[in-house]
Amino acid sequence: MRLNAWLARAGVASRRGADELIKAGRVTVNGEPGRLDTFVQADDDVRLDGKALAKQRLAYVLLHKPAGVVTTARDPQGRPTVVGVVGHESRVVPVGRLDVDTTGALLLTNDGELAHGLAHPRYEIDKTYVAEVEGRPSDAALARLAAGVELEDGLTAPAAVRRAGPSSVELTIHEGRNRQVRRMLAAVGHPVVSLHRSRYGPLTLAGLAPGAWRELEPAEVGALSAAAQRPPSGSRSRAAPTASPPSRGSSFHGTRRGRGRS
Repeated sequence: MRLNAWLARAGVASRRGADELIKAGRVTVNGEPGRLDTFVQADDDVRLDGKALAKQRLAYVLLHKPAGVVTTARDPQGRPTVVGVVGHESRVVPVGRLDVDTTGALLLTNDGELAHGLAHPRYEIDKTYVAEVEGRPSDAALARLAAGVELEDGLTAPAAVRRAGPSSVELTIHEGRNRQVRRMLAAVGHPVVSLHRSRYGPLTLAGLAPGAWRELEPAEVGALSAAAQRPPSGSRSRAAPTASPPSRGSSFHGTRRGRGRS
């Protein structure tokens, strides 16, 4: 493991902060000054300012993010953060982001390799959202969402869409452009009133109240790891998008394309 990643796992600093500590000559590995390209083995002796450090255990946390909490470790404006809400003994950080007013499933971990895989657009991790919107979306509006919506940063990938109520839409996407779901719904004439992420990959919020969190089970970590290593949909068979809007209450499913994170 590279030294800056090891220091981040030890809870010393972020990787960027660890780079600064290394460049300042404050870190040694087996008695020798650490360098930015130093790799650390399991039995190496790593010290900061002469004090021995121990790598933290890997931790995986699912948080039911409440509204009004920012998806970061620290906030210059003093708002509550997801890292503060969790208060985990390990230095976990969020994988991806949810807007301050968006609620729902958020993964935090100190497993940098898994976090990178989950956030990388190549692996197309599904995220499911339920949006309360202005007005009552028509079947034609849902079909547009399913097929892909033209936004200022390009056409969105097709999505799985379901009417969840008269003014409620369930949307499953694998991209993660900035405020994507809100922009998609605004583009079809139904701005979001409230937004909730009900699922992240295989993880749901069953049994978790807003603000509550839990450690993942080993099987859940395995499922996430598998999802982050599967071939992208472009290498799998593709089905044609729904040609015409189905009746109310039905789902709209499109093919998957595009890149991004959410």
